[in-house]
Amino acid sequence: MPDLWNAPNRTNPLDARVRIPGSKSLTNRWLILAALSDGECRINHPLQARDTLLMAQALASLGSSVEIQDDAFLVIPGRSSESVEVDCGLAGTVMRFVPPVAALNSGSVRFDGDPHARVRPMKQIISALRDLDIEINDDGRGTLPFTVAGKGFVSGGSVTIDASDSSQFVSALLLAGCRYDDGVTVVHSGSALPSMPHIEMSVEVLRKVGIQVDVDIKDLTKASWKVHPGTPESFTVTVEPDLSNAGPFLAAALVCGGSVTIPDWPSQTTQAGDALVALLPKLGAVVTRNGTDLVVTGGSEITVIDVDLHDVGELTPVIAALCALANGPSTLRGIAHLRGHETDRLAALATEINKLGGKVSETPDGLHIEPATLHGGQFATYSDHRMAMAGAVLGLAVPGVVIEDIATTGKTLPNFASMWHEMVGS
Repeated sequence: MPDLWNAPNRTNPLDARVRIPGSKSLTNRWLILAALSDGECRINHPLQARDTLLMAQALASLGSSVEIQDDAFLVIPGRSSESVEVDCGLAGTVMRFVPPVAALNSGSVRFDGDPHARVRPMKQIISALRDLDIEINDDGRGTLPFTVAGKGFVSGGSVTIDASDSSQFVSALLLAGCRYDDGVTVVHSGSALPSMPHIEMSVEVLRKVGIQVDVDIKDLTKASWKVHPGTPESFTVTVEPDLSNAGPFLAAALVCGGSVTIPDWPSQTTQAGDALVALLPKLGAVVTRNGTDLVVTGGSEITVIDVDLHDVGELTPVIAALCALANGPSTLRGIAHLRGHETDRLAALATEINKLGGKVSETPDGLHIEPATLHGGQFATYSDHRMAMAGAVLGLAVPGVVIEDIATTGKTLPNFASMWHEMVGS
């Protein structure tokens, strides 16, 4: 039986200040570049959660030294010639970012992960690496588990992929490609690219460590990136707060009324979570800045929204929860790619909200959410941290919501439950 967590319910306004740990997306990109760099690197205020610790473990398996300190990672790059295994858990960044790095080792590296990781899309990255003359044994599955047979170098060159299932396929090749002999040119050809901010993030961090990247984006169906060969300069960085993890806490201000403040919100960022600044006012919130603080204040009700979340799909579960509590019908579009995330998030959201009395229907590329009177009940998470966070948001307004496996939030925010209780009790 899964662990059950009674979601706190609150009907009076909030006045809370919530400090969010570092960004998972940035932490794992900096870890990759540190392992490929020319010297010792320090990553301050990283996220220390399951996904980032799995990344640190993976890079250590490949030969780097990764020291985990109280509020930092200290990385000394290295390579191994031994045959090793990498546990990807359910982390898309590990299963997709690390294989292109593993190809630079001179030993075989076997990748596997949690049961559901074996159904996450991997065929595109496997095919792309093969096109770069990297040997991969996957027994024809196109998914985990598979083995990368490294030969100590990768010649590099140009590769064309369809990354419409995940922007991580592009980022994976860009991050490692700087250490390929001829660099790498990645051409996307296919349906519209999702989550473009994450690719922009990969380009930005590469440029910050001295790697030249040329970008040619005609539209979201035809784009190319050229990473020139080079070794990332050693660095010391401080990781921004994870703005997507701020989503449920900010959403609480709309559900309960009152205000929630997130300190150290960056003035400029490539994080997808920054879209909350524009999205939450459409749902009825007032968003202001007080120095480096972002303050979200709820209105008298949650208003309807019709929005394309294609570039910021990771925000969908929390936005869907707010829409289930809104004063009219809402539509979330452009997010068909969420069917290949930790779970099929569209099906999961529709199923779980409807179990609580909601009226959510799946569309070809998203969700349509009608207003309904919700009631308590058990809310499954499908081992998906974003589902658990969505359930917590619903529980604020709906007494008796019981969330299965709240610990799954440890994927990106290990102290979510205690942080949530502290905010609700503020």
